[in-house]
Amino acid sequence: MSCYRLESGRLLLRPPGPGDVASIVTWVGDYDVAKNLSRCPHPYCEEYAQQFLARCAEGRATGTNFNFAIVRRADRVYMGQIGLHLKDGSFELGYWLGKPFWHQGYASEAADRIARFAFRELKAETVWAGWFHDNPASGRVLEKLGCRPNGTAPRECLARGHDVICNLVTLSRADFFHRKVAA
Repeated sequence: MSCYRLESGRLLLRPPGPGDVASIVTWVGDYDVAKNLSRCPHPYCEEYAQQFLARCAEGRATGTNFNFAIVRRADRVYMGQIGLHLKDGSFELGYWLGKPFWHQGYASEAADRIARFAFRELKAETVWAGWFHDNPASGRVLEKLGCRPNGTAPRECLARGHDVICNLVTLSRADFFHRKVAA
């Protein structure tokens, strides 16, 4: 499973690599991006990006993490990351995009493709995710997937330096494949 490459209409999802380090540092170095992530310190440096890539490779090799670089197919621009992380027996979906790529449907497109991967290739029955209460755009991405609310909980945010209220959601295989997609 180490070489998965996924495609959608506008996107290529591929394993992240050393050539992505500068873009990762640039995009995650923006506090507006980092503040919406749980385990992302701020300020962000090249060493953190290298550590991230090492964790990605290790998790992929063990089948516990499937991280993908989100790349625009038209020009091969690296835009962010999306992944599935095995936690307590089920996969958590996480994603981020650099600020220049917000509000263009890229997160929704990538999330749809990664959910298909989770349910078809990984044979997951459910996927779960969380979004910080002050990031409703992320909540809309998950709602479009068919996710259902599953409570709230405080979650650590390294960039902010304190816990933030996180809205938890779950997505079942049935809800994903039987959702009504707006035209």
